[in-house]
Parts: sequence; C-alpha cells; structure tokens
Amino acid sequence: MSIISKDISKAVKLLNNEELVAIPTETVYGLAGNIFSEKAVNAIFTTKGRPSFNPLIVHVGSKDWLKEIVTTIPPKAKLLADAFWPGPVTLVLPKKDIIPNSITAGKPTVAVRVPNHPVTLELLNKLDFPLAAPSANPFGSISPTLPEHVENYFKKTIKMVLDGGPCKSGIESTIIGFEEGEPIIYRLGSTPLEAIETIVGSVIIKNKKESSPDAPGMLERHYAPKTKTILTDNLVKSIKEHRNKRIGLLIFNDILNDSGIDYKIVLSETNNLDEAASKLYSALHLLDKQDLDIIIAEQLPDYGLGKSINDRLLRATKI
Repeated sequence: MSIISKDISKAVKLLNNEELVAIPTETVYGLAGNIFSEKAVNAIFTTKGRPSFNPLIVHVGSKDWLKEIVTTIPPKAKLLADAFWPGPVTLVLPKKDIIPNSITAGKPTVAVRVPNHPVTLELLNKLDFPLAAPSANPFGSISPTLPEHVENYFKKTIKMVLDGGPCKSGIESTIIGFEEGEPIIYRLGSTPLEAIETIVGSVIIKNKKESSPDAPGMLERHYAPKTKTILTDNLVKSIKEHRNKRIGLLIFNDILNDSGIDYKIVLSETNNLDEAASKLYSALHLLDKQDLDIIIAEQLPDYGLGKSINDRLLRATKI
C-alpha cells in the first residue's frame, strides 16, 4: 500500500501527533516534524541516519514567524527575506531560547525559510508550530524531487508522503548566514549567487565545513548515488579512461554520441540552467538504477545555477 497521499488533513493530524510526514517544497521533498517535539526531532535524525551535529532548517508559513524564533534580523537579512520569500533562500539568524538546541546542533543560530510551494504553505498555515524538514532521504544519498523517491527510501519507516508533484527548482535552497551583519553563503542552491548579490552586494562563499557545520549541506560528501560517480570537464577523455565499463553519462546538452555509453541523460538540450537544476536529482536517481559501473557527469558552466549544480555534483563524487 502506497504512503503517498494528497490529504493535507491527514498530514496535519500526523504532525500534531508528533509523527513525521514528508512534504513537498519547490526545492526537494523534506522529512518534516514539529520543531517543538523532542520525539519528532529525534525521529528525523534517526530515520535519516543524520549526525546530530548537522543542524536542521526550520520551515515557517510566513515572515511573521521570525519575531517568534529569532532575536535579531540584520538589515541585509530583511532585504533578502523581502526579496526572496516565499522561496529557496534560507537565512541563518540568532535564535531565541524557544528553539530547541537539537534543531541547531547546539549553535546559537537557527536556519529558517518560507518554502514556495502551495501545498506546504497551506499545511504550515494549518499548524501551530514550524516544521523542521531536512531533505527526505537517508543521510548522504540523492535528494528526492518526486514523492516516489521518498516512498522508495522510507515506505517502512514513515506513514505519509504529502504529494505535491515534482519539485520545480530541483536543488536545495541557498543558505545565507551573517557575520558582523554581512551575508555569507554557507550553501549554494536554487537562488543563484548573482541574484543574491543584486540585493545585498558582494557576498563571500564559505560552503565547506566538516566538523560542527554552520548550516546543512556543508559536508564534503553528500547528495551521492550508490554508483561510483566522477565529475569531468573533458567527457571524451573520461569516457576513454573507462571504456571497458558500463558507463552512464549525465551531460548538460546533447552534443556527444559515443557507442561506449550504456545510458545517457541530457539535462537540457536548450542549455537552460533552470531546467538542468530541476532534472538533476531525478537524473541521478534514474542512473543509479541502471546497474552501471560508473556515472560520468559533465561539469556545467560555472555561473548562475551552474555553480550550484557543480557544487552538488562535486559532493556526489567525493569518496
């Protein structure tokens, strides 16, 4: 029996009973629970196999929640919230004591965003509490952008996936912290660096930290298929090096035909980075099912969402 359902009232009931529900967002599906329930928060970490030192993102239904959960909002944080919420920008801000330390991995800051998905916004506005919702996948695995991805991961461990269809953006939110009031990108994501900089000026990127990370998504290996994956800027050379293997190819546009390729997925035949981002994780899920020896992923142009996609592919290839 499928755990996928469009019944928001059922999701409300489960979340009020301290259960977990996978929820759709514009980025990826999240594994959601009541931030004020120790039972639910512990279940998120246990179900995912996520280390407790890795903080969670708090999802709220509107900007009005900020005054309830953070102590201060730097002027540039307000500019970003006004510009991008609801949407794929997460802000890391000083937390109020009401936010449990388990959510923030003991840090004095909390990561928060307003997701831009009508189903989840409706859900959040029917609840009296925000939702902690990391990606709904086992820790380190490929993030889910379809309800079926989540069901394949967790059909025996959670009771419901709230069906919101395919995720539009396809990669996680951009996470921005603040040091002395100035924005720092902790994770590249669905809102490109260039868009951030049009609002607040030049931004520093500090997106890798293995111990005590400041935000989710900073660990070196993440978002990874089970199949060995490499990232290359020279497809012909990489294919030649692995000629005797079953090769899956993940490429930006369809410019390469090679009889040595067993399976090929093109992210965007029109060189559209938004389309490529929306297809990235679904393509990796599909390639991971093809009994391949290796996935060769093409490095995308290093600007806009290409920079964020390259970040995900690089983390997927770390051994």
